[in-house]
Order: sequence, then C-alpha cells, then structure tokens
Amino acid sequence: MRMSAAALLIACLVLAGLSGVPAPARAEIEVDVNRGDIRPLPLSIPDFSGDRGGDIARVISDNLGRSGLFAPIDSGGRTAEVSTEPDFAVWKSLGAQALLNGQVNLVDGRLQVDFRLWDTFAGQQLLGLQFTSTPENWRRVAHKISDAVYERLTGEKGYFDSRVVFVSESGGRLNRTLRLAVMDQDGANPSYLTDGSEIALSPRFSASSQEITYMSLRPSGSTVYLLNLETGRRESLGQFQGMVFAPRFSPDGAQVAFAVERNGNSDIWVMNLINRQSRRLTSDPAIDTSPAFSPDGSKVVFNSDRGGSPQIYVMDASGGGARRISFGEGRYTSPVWSPNGDHIAFTRQSGGKFHIGVMRPDGSDERTLTSSYMDEGPTWAPNSRVLLFSRQEAGGEPRLWTVDVTGRILKPAPYSSGASDPAWSPLIN
Repeated sequence: MRMSAAALLIACLVLAGLSGVPAPARAEIEVDVNRGDIRPLPLSIPDFSGDRGGDIARVISDNLGRSGLFAPIDSGGRTAEVSTEPDFAVWKSLGAQALLNGQVNLVDGRLQVDFRLWDTFAGQQLLGLQFTSTPENWRRVAHKISDAVYERLTGEKGYFDSRVVFVSESGGRLNRTLRLAVMDQDGANPSYLTDGSEIALSPRFSASSQEITYMSLRPSGSTVYLLNLETGRRESLGQFQGMVFAPRFSPDGAQVAFAVERNGNSDIWVMNLINRQSRRLTSDPAIDTSPAFSPDGSKVVFNSDRGGSPQIYVMDASGGGARRISFGEGRYTSPVWSPNGDHIAFTRQSGGKFHIGVMRPDGSDERTLTSSYMDEGPTWAPNSRVLLFSRQEAGGEPRLWTVDVTGRILKPAPYSSGASDPAWSPLIN
C-alpha cells in the first residue's frame, strides 16, 4: 500500500476557482489534547460524492473515532456538496460542531479527492485541500485526510497514514506458529512477511518505514535480519558468538542495536550497517537487553538486572554513563523512547499483573496507563500520543490494544486475530 511522494500530491484549493467558498478563518473550535476532562468533538462526515466516496468517508470517520478525541455523528443520509457553502443550520441541528465534506473524481485515470473542513457554529471554513493518487490507493488518501483534519483541530500531527508490523500467532500451545505480519494502522491490508518455518520475533521499523529488522529463532540458534518491505530482500547481520536478539534501528537507520547472550550473560551491542562493524556498549556481569535509541540518537535506554531486578537504565550512545531511572515496585522491561523524546514507555510487572506505563527520560513523572493479566511490548504512534501493545487474558490469545498517553482512551485495536510484539512505523512518506 505504498505511495511515493510523486504519486500523492497535496494542493491547497482555497480560492482555486471555488467561488462563494470563504477562505479559511482562524479556528473557532479546537480539541485540547492535554485536558484531563476532554470531551470528544462532535463531527459529521457525510459520504463524499463520487466513486469510493462513501468508503473514504467511513475510513476517515473510523480513524478519528478511534482516537477518542472525536465523536462522529450520523448524518442521517444528508450530503454536502464540496463546491458550495453548507447549510450550517442543518448540521448544527444534528449536534455537529464540525463538518467534513468531500468529492471524489476520476481525472485522466487518477483519483482526485477534494475536501473541506467547516466550523458549523462560526460558519467558517477551516481547511480545504485536494489529494491526487492512483485509484487503488484510496485508503491512503483517506488516512492522509484523517491526518490533516486531526492536525487542524488538535494542533498535533496525526498518525493514521502509518503501518504496524507484528508477530502473528496461531495454532495450539504445543504447535504455535509465529510469523511476521504487517498491516495498515487500522487493521486493513494485513499480509505475512515470513512463512512460519522459523520463529520470528521482535520486528522493528527503520525511520524510512520501508525496512524492518527482526530476530529469527531456529533450533540451531538465532539470527537478526534486515527485510526490505518494498523489494522483499532479506539479509542477515552476520554470525555472532552466542544468542543475538532484541534488534532496533538507530533514528537515522544507519545502525542497529541488539543484545548478545553468552554463557548466561547478555550485553548491548551496536552494528554500523554501512561497514558492518560491531562494537560492544555494555560490559556488565548482569543481563543487559532491549536497547532503544533516543530520537536524536545521543542516548540509549535499555533493560538491566544489574541492580538485582530488571530495571530501566539510560546511557550515552557510545556506551558510557549508564544510570538507573526506574525505582518503582516490580520488574521493568521493554523500554522504548517516544518519537518526540518526551517519554519512555515500558512494561512493568507487579502485584501479579502486567502494566504499560510511561515516565520522563530522567525517571520522573512515572504513570501507569494499563493493567491486566498480561500487557506488554508498548510501541509509539508517530505523533507520540498513542501507544500500541499486546494484551492477553488468562487462557486467551494475545490481542493488540491501544491506549493514549493519558491512559483514558483504552481500546482494542482493529485486528481480531492473535498478535503480539507490535511496532508502529513512522508516517509513510
């Protein structure tokens, strides 16, 4: 479902021959994502006119509704032409504070989607854009529109035009099949990346969103691979003395950090992908694992039991100056830095339950977002607002769930099969 920049053109249509349509005004409505008592904004998204118009409107509505920040309301079969100013009284009577209408045309074999976002109470246009793409990429157009609306009304970047790679789990307890799979963030277009002949674990995206790294486990040992999602080309990072696991790219995609286990001890290593030279970052008799870079590449957060139990540590990317930042009750694992650098998410085991939590990079402001029989493996949305993780109830299958950074908006992800260890891609270019 990839679309190059050349294939997806964005052009502002304000004053582009749309007589009678006012230019965008300053927003009278907005969603304050930092309020603790936020109420979802009532938003009407009637079917866009034209082929695929209803499908596009539904994808946008589903995206915005799942965010928990918007409350799509039934338009009652009403439509709103994109070339004329809406009858705001009609939409206000439905309780809509905002209206999104659009039109789909096929022009010289290309899909052209015009849309407008309106403040119904102020009677003002807030946004007017056009997206052009190939017809088969209509879902990506819907995600792009969702991101544009989200950003206009919240002031933050959206996260809908992105993908998720994860471990698909199937079969019984004694014949479990673990395959890598990838899908759109809304659960659409799932596909397998491995055939199940090996155990695939811990997939992670590169900054380009077109390459992943993962661990493959066989009876003979483990291997870390790079897999190009465009070409399907797979290559190994090479042979290591001991078990190699938990790989993750650096922000620039030029390095991969991972853990190597030898004789019961594991340490953090990093490989330069250009010259394939490796260097060791930790040399401690404890178990050091699960490295993740800070967004600027200057630091690495990791998990270590050097203090007696698994805790979270931060060190320089060169390997020096490790300091412990977690001091709460229980065992801390799977730390991962948010894309904006403000938080580190983690899994914590305490009180007979597993929790997903966040803290500042210095260990302050620790907050628990979720608790269940087993919640683990958090991964950040591109805008650092939402976390995806796997949840498993006693005796059940692992499933993917999302929670926002406040912990208030907790929902099952739109993928109903067994899945674990997700990784969220950056926004697709």
